[in-house]
Amino acid sequence: VQLQASGGGSVQAGGSLRLSCTGVRAISSFFNPSTVGWYRQGPGKERELVASISNRFSTNYADSVKDRFTISRDNSRKRLYLQMNSLKPEDTGVYYCHLRSTYNQDFWGQGTQVTVSS
Repeated sequence: VQLQASGGGSVQAGGSLRLSCTGVRAISSFFNPSTVGWYRQGPGKERELVASISNRFSTNYADSVKDRFTISRDNSRKRLYLQMNSLKPEDTGVYYCHLRSTYNQDFWGQGTQVTVSS
């Protein structure tokens, strides 16, 4: 796996978690010019975009997470972050980091579970 995600866990509603994703091996060589982001898949739901950040640090958020989640990247470390605050039970799911290269190739991390209890 060339995108290694971590930071998931279980938290009560209103709590916070921070997800990290690191591009390793071949991906580390083209991480910086790529758009990276986070998707999630809740129980019985389709995978959906949570947030993305371009190579120019332009960000995009799903309406459901605006003002609660913050996406950021550290190109020197080939790392992507998602700070999640004010978590709700509906944020529960498996979170996947994603990279789209400048050649429009898609790469996915292995997923990390986030569980929010009410």
